[in-house]
Amino acid sequence: MARQGLSERELNAWRVSFEMLELLRTRIEQQLQAGSGLSNADYTVLAVLSEASEGRLRVYELGRAAGWEKSRLHHQLTRMAKRGLITRERCGSRGMDAVITADGLAAIKEAARGHAQEVRRLFVDRLTPEELDRFASIAGIVLAGLRADQQAAL
Repeated sequence: MARQGLSERELNAWRVSFEMLELLRTRIEQQLQAGSGLSNADYTVLAVLSEASEGRLRVYELGRAAGWEKSRLHHQLTRMAKRGLITRERCGSRGMDAVITADGLAAIKEAARGHAQEVRRLFVDRLTPEELDRFASIAGIVLAGLRADQQAAL
């Protein structure tokens, strides 16, 4: 791979980051499923909606907040609506709101404590406060670049 443009240092940083993210995602997904029956995608949607005014957001705003493409969001919302976690309601002549239901609110409240404990156990408690700040700063730089690339592609 070094011949393809990445030095050993760069390749090591990429591989460690990628493996860490994949393992964290897997472990969090396992905890959510076992603890609450929610997927990480379910949790993401419910968390965003539970923090929104009146538990509702325009679908395009929800997609932007989750960082998802339109088709992924549509399929996720369809699955969640079938389970009674959210509803979709017309807003104006062309708009659509995603709205958290009482069952969805109960599900996120039930899942949140175990989720926070697992995030703390797997991630937060393994770093000093200074390391956590540095990590957040570095991840923020990468995230800002990714968001800028995404905006430029639109």
